[in-house]
Amino acid sequence: MLGLPYNHTTEAPATFILVGIPGLQSSHLWLAVSLSIMYTTALLANTLIVTIIWMDSTLQEPMYCFLCVLAAVDMVMASSVVPNMVSIFSSGDNTISFNACFTQMYLVHAATAVETGLLLAMAFDRYVAICKPLHYKRILTPRVMLGISVTITIRATVFMTPLSWMVSHLPFCGSNMVLHSYCEHIAVAKLACADPRPSSLYSLIGTSIIVGSDVAFIAASYILILQAVFSLSSKNAQLKALGTCGSHVGVMALYYLPGMASIYVPWLGKDIMPVHIQVLLADLYLIIPPTLNPIVYGLRTKQIRNRTWSLLMHCLFKHSNLGS
Repeated sequence: MLGLPYNHTTEAPATFILVGIPGLQSSHLWLAVSLSIMYTTALLANTLIVTIIWMDSTLQEPMYCFLCVLAAVDMVMASSVVPNMVSIFSSGDNTISFNACFTQMYLVHAATAVETGLLLAMAFDRYVAICKPLHYKRILTPRVMLGISVTITIRATVFMTPLSWMVSHLPFCGSNMVLHSYCEHIAVAKLACADPRPSSLYSLIGTSIIVGSDVAFIAASYILILQAVFSLSSKNAQLKALGTCGSHVGVMALYYLPGMASIYVPWLGKDIMPVHIQVLLADLYLIIPPTLNPIVYGLRTKQIRNRTWSLLMHCLFKHSNLGS
């Protein structure tokens, strides 16, 4: 997809130089340590979620299947940028080849497009489970789940392929210093000798349609869920549902708000937000959700929590028996 020959009117640079976070170079080491901790946590937690759901035959409901896919996407999204960021912040190794840059761009933005679709699918799953429990298995059949997953993947591919093509085919004849810590498409497109607005406008419109529709349907799902729960007489059930929905909305806000800021702020003008804040928000929205998602959506679920505890106890007892 990205391996097609580039028909540039000028020779493309062999490498780009990722500046990191402009203006925060003095904090790069602390950022490297923080990112390393969050990345390690995200890898361990998401691997644990995938392993438990894969091994346990009782966790084969649609919710757990979507959660398993979300964990895999989170690992891809974080792994496509965080190791490179840590290298930039810790050792100053900030060069990236032309093809690697656009491969990273594709993976990052495709993964974020898949993730927002999965969040919508999980919200719909919870709506059906709570508001239409008697029809749950009839509505969310394996064929429907497969159709949802394929649709989410096709949508991300259809959106990202033209964007990557447009940016990669821009002529780059000036500076190769990207004012970002990864190959974010707007930051890379600004280096082009030609007008980058067509690709930026495509990104703006496409993101607005995808994220706008997803957020609207997610909000509608949670509103209907809360209406159904608050119609119950049990105060404990109401408080539990409110806590669960509140944590979900909090994680989604950490995902959507920084991402939308990185899209809209460049169009609104540089004075709206300093560049280092824009870059920092764009960095954090790629690592904070993968770190929190397995906790909020996974380990807070009773079945997964119990299975995790059982697996840990089994591993500890097995290790102690081998030691003795």
